[in-house]
Amino acid sequence: MTSLTFYGGVNEIGGNKILLQDKDTKVFLDFGKGFTGLEKYFEEYLAPRSSNGILDFITMGLVPDIPGIYRDDLMFRAGRELKEPEVDAVLISHAHADHVDYASFLHRDIPLYMGQTTQNMIKAIQERSSGAIDREILEFKLAGAKRGDPKIARTVNTFRSGDKFKIGTLEIEPIHVDHSIPGAYGFIIHTSEGPVVYTGDLRRHGTKPQMTEEFIEKAKSVKPIALIAEGTRIKDIPTNENEQLVYDQSNELISKTKNLIFADFNFKDVDRVRTFYNVAKANGRKLVVKIKDCYFLKHLASDPNLNLPNWDDENIIVYKAKYRSGTYSDSDYYGDDRMFATAPNALTAAEIAAHPEKYLCALGFFSFNALIDMKPKSGAIYIHSASEAYNEEQVLSTKRLKNWIDKFQMEHHQIHCSGHAKGEDLMSMVKEIDAKMLFPIHTEHPTEYVRVTNKINIVELNKKYEI
Repeated sequence: MTSLTFYGGVNEIGGNKILLQDKDTKVFLDFGKGFTGLEKYFEEYLAPRSSNGILDFITMGLVPDIPGIYRDDLMFRAGRELKEPEVDAVLISHAHADHVDYASFLHRDIPLYMGQTTQNMIKAIQERSSGAIDREILEFKLAGAKRGDPKIARTVNTFRSGDKFKIGTLEIEPIHVDHSIPGAYGFIIHTSEGPVVYTGDLRRHGTKPQMTEEFIEKAKSVKPIALIAEGTRIKDIPTNENEQLVYDQSNELISKTKNLIFADFNFKDVDRVRTFYNVAKANGRKLVVKIKDCYFLKHLASDPNLNLPNWDDENIIVYKAKYRSGTYSDSDYYGDDRMFATAPNALTAAEIAAHPEKYLCALGFFSFNALIDMKPKSGAIYIHSASEAYNEEQVLSTKRLKNWIDKFQMEHHQIHCSGHAKGEDLMSMVKEIDAKMLFPIHTEHPTEYVRVTNKINIVELNKKYEI
């Protein structure tokens, strides 16, 4: 018997946690943070308590209540019985929080499988977010551990596209896909009943569409019994977008000004990092990056497939933000932060502001207090190169963003290329693969797929589906 149980990603964008069981083998497909559920009950000053172990997360439905899958230290703090894990592994499609963060809570004896680039990305994320309870994916400290106590490393198995490996009765074939983060994969999972295909997150309009097409072709060829497909933008209005357009439109703006430029984008999107790095160079500018974003360049620049500069590249400037004393003292910065902040290519806000025509600042809304120190002249350009607001909290942030832009008399431009497939591309993908059963996830509009298939299962949370 083979079954699928959906513990996340149901009628929401992200939070994928899908349990695939084949005979006695149990494997999770992703174990991500569900922002919809989290924002339903919590906010900045009301958060799940680390002192309560896993209990707050289980009680509020943020993670499934399955005995044996969580860390013993978190279960002990929750007052729960400790049990041996009955899940054999977790397959991680990519390093976005809504697919991987809650793997931080999983039992140390449950191995994680992920792409090599995903592992490098998570290393960077953990280094720049040290201490966060939901950023302990590759290694973790026991709850209540003292400063200096060693971390416990998880078992992590890495793969490349086209590798095949077995977990119990399953044979798994990861195949790369194009997404707004490197190292993203879809999976073809050969079960005792037939192949199950999981898309993860993907797109067909990015910088490497051939990777997604390779995945789709392989998925078609195995004639799957089930397709678990994302549907983030299934209902969006069709758009003309690609990374070259982001470059062209940004380059046109920047070529016409000597004022400061601010580009707001997710640094995990290495295509966008590369785009603004190249735009800066083309206009005789250097790309200014935050100290925390140096960790991404440190871990990813060595991958020849990514073609990224390192943090000490001659065309990179490290923004030396005010920490602690506010005096730029070396002692204000700890660990690698100090290495970045004291490097020859590190500049303060005043030093950047003194030559606005020389820099393109990769500083977004959450770094806007830098504007107070940089004092940009009227007409400075702010490029928002990320998705537009889609929930209440993001709408509030957008209003605050506008207030800052108005305060400093900046120009606001929206220039973006999404990491998720367009609606028409999703429809054609589902139609091409033509699985015996379709399970739409990672979407608020799963019924839209009825336009191209009558083999659809509208997924319900925590419900088990035999396939």
